[in-house]
Amino acid sequence: MFQKFWSGQQRPQEVNNESWYPQSVGSSQSPGSSRPGTPSPSSSGSSGFQRPTDRPSSTSHGSPAEAAVIINALKDKSIEELRDLLTYKDAYKNVLLSLEPVKTQNKVRDELRNETLQLARENLEKEPRIMELRNQCRIIRTTELAAAQEKLHELERRKEELLKFYSPASLLHRLQDAMRKTDEESESLDKQLLDGEIDLATFVQKYKKLRHSYHKRALTHLAAKTSVTG
Repeated sequence: MFQKFWSGQQRPQEVNNESWYPQSVGSSQSPGSSRPGTPSPSSSGSSGFQRPTDRPSSTSHGSPAEAAVIINALKDKSIEELRDLLTYKDAYKNVLLSLEPVKTQNKVRDELRNETLQLARENLEKEPRIMELRNQCRIIRTTELAAAQEKLHELERRKEELLKFYSPASLLHRLQDAMRKTDEESESLDKQLLDGEIDLATFVQKYKKLRHSYHKRALTHLAAKTSVTG
């Protein structure tokens, strides 16, 4: 954030005139170590140092709100303190962590990390229950499921048989068989009368009943056949 601000702003005149600084802010030096010496103008061509104005300018700049926060944090600092920010990593880090946007971002990060850890702990606590349920599912799949599937197949077979038995074609066929059987019984009864095996009164009673059943089935067969084909 500081690098964005300083790359988009002109350095203080005193810093430009008095000294040149290392390019990397993340120097291994600490505030307690010896400060780098001020190079002479003849050493300006050294590869280890360059003028702040010679550094590559950043292509992205902070928002006005970010710039305002940085300006507010740096406005009361001396030239020496600003120089330390550009030279020492610890000084830069301390000021960076003191900014409110950074504090807010770190707070949100910590909250999200804690929530993620809590969810991970809860998931780990549920692992034994998950394993138990998996074992139960495996048992059901290998035992109870097989028995249930076998019973289902049996019920499906019975259903197919019932559908076939009570289908229109099957009903017509069985009705026609019953008509044929009744007609054969009537002929047999007539033969018994002719052979003298039964008397006339018995013949009339049985024959009347058989012919009534025959014609009733015949009319039912005719109506059903017309309904199916029509």
